[in-house]
Amino acid sequence: MFAELTQWADAVVRRKYTVIVVLVTGLLALGAYGMGLGDRLGAGGWDDPASESVRAAHVRDRAFGGDHSADVILLFTAPPGSTIDDPTFGAAVVAHLNELPRNFPAQIERINGAYWPTDTGLTMPEVFGSPDRGQAFASVAIRGEDPTTQLRNYRAVAEALPVPGIDTEVAGGQPVAAALTDTMAQDQRRVELLAIPAVAVLLFFLFGGVVAAALPLLVGGLTVLGALGLLRLLTAVVEVNSFVAPVVSMIGLGLAVDYGLFVLSRFREELACGHEVEVAVRRSVVTAGRTVLFSATIVAVAAAGILVFPQGFLRSFAYGAIITIALAALTSITLLPAVLAVLGRRVDLLGVDWFRRTATPAAAVRNPWGRVAGAVMKRPLTTALPVCLGLLLLILPIQHLAFGTISERFLPPEHPQRLAQQHFDEIFPLRQIDPIDLVVVSFDTAAADRVLAAANHAPGLAAPFPSLLQSPFQPQVLTSQTVLAEGGDAEATIGYLRSMALPGGTTLLVGGQPAVELDSIDALERRLPLMIALVFLSTTVLLTLTFGSVVLPLKAAALNLLGLGATLGILTWIFVDGHGADRLGFTPQPIMALILVVIVSVIYGLSTDYEVFLLSRIVEARAAGASTTDAVRTGVAQTGRIITAAALILLVVTGSFVISDLLMMQYIAFGLVAALLIDATVLRAVLVPAAMRLLGEACWWAPAWLPLRTRAERDERSPAEVAMSGTHGEPRSAR
Repeated sequence: MFAELTQWADAVVRRKYTVIVVLVTGLLALGAYGMGLGDRLGAGGWDDPASESVRAAHVRDRAFGGDHSADVILLFTAPPGSTIDDPTFGAAVVAHLNELPRNFPAQIERINGAYWPTDTGLTMPEVFGSPDRGQAFASVAIRGEDPTTQLRNYRAVAEALPVPGIDTEVAGGQPVAAALTDTMAQDQRRVELLAIPAVAVLLFFLFGGVVAAALPLLVGGLTVLGALGLLRLLTAVVEVNSFVAPVVSMIGLGLAVDYGLFVLSRFREELACGHEVEVAVRRSVVTAGRTVLFSATIVAVAAAGILVFPQGFLRSFAYGAIITIALAALTSITLLPAVLAVLGRRVDLLGVDWFRRTATPAAAVRNPWGRVAGAVMKRPLTTALPVCLGLLLLILPIQHLAFGTISERFLPPEHPQRLAQQHFDEIFPLRQIDPIDLVVVSFDTAAADRVLAAANHAPGLAAPFPSLLQSPFQPQVLTSQTVLAEGGDAEATIGYLRSMALPGGTTLLVGGQPAVELDSIDALERRLPLMIALVFLSTTVLLTLTFGSVVLPLKAAALNLLGLGATLGILTWIFVDGHGADRLGFTPQPIMALILVVIVSVIYGLSTDYEVFLLSRIVEARAAGASTTDAVRTGVAQTGRIITAAALILLVVTGSFVISDLLMMQYIAFGLVAALLIDATVLRAVLVPAAMRLLGEACWWAPAWLPLRTRAERDERSPAEVAMSGTHGEPRSAR
């Protein structure tokens, strides 16, 4: 790795103008191509494609056609003093409903049904009218064989759905989905308008100059542009959910700025040590660039662990994250060094001297981070015990953790779409858009009726299943559906239905949205241990090979899990237990399981990312002959300011989602903010020095047969490595 990076650095320095032109042109071209990404994003991928509920939907759709009864619900309220039976009121609604399929034949298939007779729908007053005759609803079928097409078609007709002059509320699956994705788009614009300028200000105070502050933002901005183009290319292979793109862009921006920050900081440090510009660039690539590569690999491995799950949403996130992380690393070790080679010492132009002072490694040991590490290592056990107890207390709320899925309740309580759906559910509790479906496959109708009779004894039903409906195309397929009672236990109901004894030659599939949600959560719970084991094993092996110790990776994993557990406890305390719900404007409810998997993956990856940067400097000092205690203090002192700054940058980027109107983005924001605060302060500045002081020389233990780099560095470093390194980072001429 060392030799390859040395050659890479030489090539970047020699061909710096070519590198800049090619990369900037390529990334801008990808960004221009990615401008059309929004039209290619999907709305599906939330379920387990191999589950019983999805199989039930496929059988039902083949036998009866797609179920479009809940696509759009138009809820009409009669004027005060009138009823829905008023001829004038009814005539106005019917005229509008009849016009919809005629005016939008490519988007609207038909009116499924209504209280009044229409040209294309069933007329069922007892179903579509409220008992007091104050409200009625109509069901509108939106064309499309998949959620993405349906959502696009709904958007095309959304403005035309309400009846002019009549109190009309628009509910149903497609309006709720559109509201959720629109809110996500607003969040992405918020990042662009608030987070990026805030990061620019933060970088200015960190580096003390406009030029230096602009460089990490340049890397981050070009990375995001390139990532959008690559995500659009990815849509040609797999469906990319519309919620994935903003999250991946957020992570890509944060990591790219962080990686650029590490390389630029090392470059300025090398200049402060007296190196010439080209030497400083080469050394920065070989040292900080090597760490960036290992860090990116580990974060990508953590994201790749998500691929064990079957949901398309998670898989598209994993693909997008891996692509974006790789691009962030590439720009940081290629484009940024080339720009630094051109700028040289002019990197400090347009700055303030007081802010941009860069301490040499020898002087850095006396900075606040070095002093804190030194104080911690004087009393490691006394310091570590209360900190660990505090983190364990934060973990305690995790016992209340409950999993859920996305719904209109993710929108703010006052959102019009959420209010419309809740109003409809209150008036028509037996017509909710998320029923439980029974799909019976049998040539014996008497046996099918016995299955139905047994199903009606299931707990938690709001009403019995009505008579089975037989398919006109496949007479052996019959179906019925009903809804859960308010507060009903979906798991108990579905468990009862799936455990019933069936007559011979009869198959029962239980589907519907409650079953889809339950199956999706079950798939996550079954595979989550596998994901954790794979990520733990792979990151531990990578860290072992990188730093030449078996003990250090295990220590890193233990601290990462401690921080992750505390973060999940905080999320549970806020979003499940409901602390701060009124102030933040959300409804306490189970945490969406898919988003929690994303949060766990990202947090573990970022925690390991910061551990890599810290350990790389500790190992570097150790390889130069420092004792374990001195190496830890040196490493913490040299990276403390940078890790804190990197965490602050990610805090700014992710923290902009704290004020999101979408609950799932608040999950991500609070999760990452809590994790970053814990990681950059408690873990890296306190527990790492304390743990390594307690372990002492055992930190560096590894079996003799492992071909580990650190042992080679301690025993017999190559001439190239000796030439490129110096005691505590000082140039050879200064020794």
